Amino acid sequence: MSEDKRPGWLLRRMFGKKEEAWPPEPVPVQPPDPKPEPKPEPKPEAAIEPASPPLASPASASEGQPDFATGADDISAIPLPPSEPATADPDKNATPDEIEGADLQPIEGADERPPAGTAGDDPARGAEQADTTTVAFAPVPAPVPVPEPEPEPTAEKRGWWSRLTGGMKRTSSALSERVTGLFTKRKLDADTLEELEDALIQADFGIDTAMRISEAVGKGRYEKGISPDEVRAILAAEVERALTPVAIPLTIDTTKKPFVILMIGVNGAGKTTTIGKLALKLKGEGHSLMLAAGDTFRAAAIEQLKVWGTRTGVPVVAGAQGADAAGLAFEAFQRARTEGTDVLLIDTAGRLQNKTGLMAELEKILRVIRKIDAEAPHAVLLVLDATVGQNALSQVELFSKAANVTGLVMTKLDGTARGGILVALAAKFGLPVHFIGVGEGVEDLEPFAARDFARAIAGLEEE
Repeated sequence: MSEDKRPGWLLRRMFGKKEEAWPPEPVPVQPPDPKPEPKPEPKPEAAIEPASPPLASPASASEGQPDFATGADDISAIPLPPSEPATADPDKNATPDEIEGADLQPIEGADERPPAGTAGDDPARGAEQADTTTVAFAPVPAPVPVPEPEPEPTAEKRGWWSRLTGGMKRTSSALSERVTGLFTKRKLDADTLEELEDALIQADFGIDTAMRISEAVGKGRYEKGISPDEVRAILAAEVERALTPVAIPLTIDTTKKPFVILMIGVNGAGKTTTIGKLALKLKGEGHSLMLAAGDTFRAAAIEQLKVWGTRTGVPVVAGAQGADAAGLAFEAFQRARTEGTDVLLIDTAGRLQNKTGLMAELEKILRVIRKIDAEAPHAVLLVLDATVGQNALSQVELFSKAANVTGLVMTKLDGTARGGILVALAAKFGLPVHFIGVGEGVEDLEPFAARDFARAIAGLEEE
């Protein structure tokens, strides 16, 4: 029987043990050729510590597996860390021949960086990044100061024309876009004039004004070309012609003391703010003033008018919220007359023009005031919000019936692209337009000038 078929052959393969001979006699097994053992590399004399096992030790000659007992102390093949000199290459860190013996000097005018670990070394650099050599370095240049940007011109530094054109930018841009598209590379025919008329109506110029401007554009130019600039010039001329009759400044009759101005309008039109701005202007003209907080429905309106009074140095007659507005107006009128005040500005609550009960309260204020002076109020100013568009026509009509409106103040022209409503109002009612507002600043309320408004709305430059 062969060796592999005898009992215990697996153990003999694993551990190399031979059992006692038993019949039949064993067949001799040819042993494998032993592999020559690698010669160990000579250890350098400078190495003091014993070597540790290499990363890949030679295998055992008998089993073909790693023999951890024979090469456990050999570390000659392990590469050394970068910070230590290599033992296998003693000249690796030697000074190059090109600079051997050279007299190395620091850069002239440069500070020398202190060696690592000294008091002058930067602790923020960390131990790992500390300098290991003394190296000359150039000084860090001083930071160049950045000039502060010039402040943008404030509203006070800008002229009225700049504020007006800026406030009318939405309306003029909308018109310019429509006009440029209509008259670019097109002949002036019926369709073009009709489209121009529609564009003007959409800008709230009103039907009558739009038709008149379209006729003026087409007069003598039918079936001919016309440039957008020519159309804008015609537009400005027609708007100026429509607004010139109503561009009437507010005149204070000094023979009437006090000259009573009643401010009316719907909610949110800007009555209280307009009173404050107007008081500042009138005081600048040398008039003495008094304010009456007649909007007793809103506590905020009373406080707001008091703030304006403090800002302008004008006394304010005010009552509690919910007080009778007519009675407060009567009290303010008597006090202004007693003190010899030139102008009395009376604020009123915002009210919708189609609410009969609210309009009746406004009529009550008028009746009470006229008990003191039959001609009072001497001016009734209706404050209109330009953003309401065609609704402004209804406001003027109904407020005029209730309070005999004598003049208009148009506010918030900077918040709409349909500023042509002022032209429609002038064409329909012919009421004087005293002031227009194009912003929230004190200086953004100015007397109305037809020519400036017409050129601003058409997008033309100041002459």
